[in-house]
Amino acid sequence: MPTTPCSKRSRAALLVSGAEIGKTHKGVLNAFSDRLVKNGPLPKEMGRLLKHAETFRYVADYEGDPVELSDAQEMVEQAATFVAATRRWRCQSCGKTFMETLPAVNAKREMTNRLTKWIGQQSLKRTFASIADDTGLDEKTIRNIFRDYVNELEAEFRFETPKWMGIDEIHLIKPRCVVSNIQNDTIVGMLPNRNKDTVAKYLTNLPNKGMVQYVAMDMWTPYRDAVQAVLPDARIVIDKFHVVRMANDAIEKVRKSLRADLMPKQRRGLMHDRFVLLKRQRDLTDKEALNLDGWTKNYPALGEAYRLKEGFFEIYEAATAQEAMQRYEAWYRSVTPEVREPFSDIIRAWSNWQPMILNHFEHHITSGYVECLNGLIRVMNRLGRGYSFEALRAKILFTEGAHKHKLSRPKFERKREPELAYGLPDDAIGYGVPMVMERAIVRPPKPPKVFDPHEHVGPPKNYGADINTLIQLLEAGKL
Repeated sequence: MPTTPCSKRSRAALLVSGAEIGKTHKGVLNAFSDRLVKNGPLPKEMGRLLKHAETFRYVADYEGDPVELSDAQEMVEQAATFVAATRRWRCQSCGKTFMETLPAVNAKREMTNRLTKWIGQQSLKRTFASIADDTGLDEKTIRNIFRDYVNELEAEFRFETPKWMGIDEIHLIKPRCVVSNIQNDTIVGMLPNRNKDTVAKYLTNLPNKGMVQYVAMDMWTPYRDAVQAVLPDARIVIDKFHVVRMANDAIEKVRKSLRADLMPKQRRGLMHDRFVLLKRQRDLTDKEALNLDGWTKNYPALGEAYRLKEGFFEIYEAATAQEAMQRYEAWYRSVTPEVREPFSDIIRAWSNWQPMILNHFEHHITSGYVECLNGLIRVMNRLGRGYSFEALRAKILFTEGAHKHKLSRPKFERKREPELAYGLPDDAIGYGVPMVMERAIVRPPKPPKVFDPHEHVGPPKNYGADINTLIQLLEAGKL
């Protein structure tokens, strides 16, 4: 009966333990598993290694199929690990025996470091249940390995501090704060809640936090207080998306207030036409415009609310903050008493946040694209049968291939004009050169940087997890 190093070592280990040894390879496998793995000191990984070696032996000896060189080399490495793992040492002082410590085996998990790392990597791409099925481990063990792996990634990855930062939230059981890099459409942080202390602690630990120039956010007071406390030089910009959404909320309040006076058929019709009320007038089709005209004529309050909604949207078409303020004042004077209550929230918000709302007209930055994360997380949560926040956070922030390493050009930054020099060039000949020509002389471009092979090149910069890439990975079934 041909044998392998693993087979010989397993027989020797069984003899030392005093167990009965079967006459066949299968008998040795069963005895080794029962005596030394299930009820003994050896980790489960050793039992899997012995079964793996037995499979290779059977293929080579009886089926005659060729074995790939890489598989053979891997088997030799595993055999060395197995042989070392089954060594037992005896203490000369007390006489007790103990197993040899192995550098390739994770003592905490009782499996090889390679398997532990593989499970951690796969846990960012697959569900815990599928990995448990493939490895034969308990799903709880997979979660624990995943948690340790995420802690390693936390220490390894360092996202660049965004120049233009977005602070928003996603809903996962409760609101969670999301920090984004607006220039790159990437996610750089996800916090367990949106409390002031949590946000302030995150901002305090940012490297080079002084480089943050603008912070786009919604009208949540803890965000504002945290930014003002930690980043006093950063300018806060209230995101346009969250302001204009309040105008749509106001017209929805008016629509719902009319339902009590409508017949069931009319109520259903108004519910189906609610999207017409939320649509901009310039984007309506002929049929939609006709439906809108019928509702606004029959219900003047609804028509007045629609007029105010359109007027508020037009404020954001202003070119400057001064013009926007003038448009708002005119809009405010046009609010009638009949619909003032539904629009009271937007009036109060403008009054409380006016300087930060007007900053939008000087710096047109928005983090509205983060809203698509809510849909992405719902899909991931359904596929994962209810992931915890920590699991979803890790899958979003640390998925391999989702990080962006190239800084995108700022969407709202003007192109720099050529730098002009003053005075005449040294080789100018003659006199009477006009002053206009004198100021229009362009400085020569800087010489290209010479490559230095001895210059130290650090790791590539990481600007966070790209949202578009995450969506593509999810659609391809890789997330």
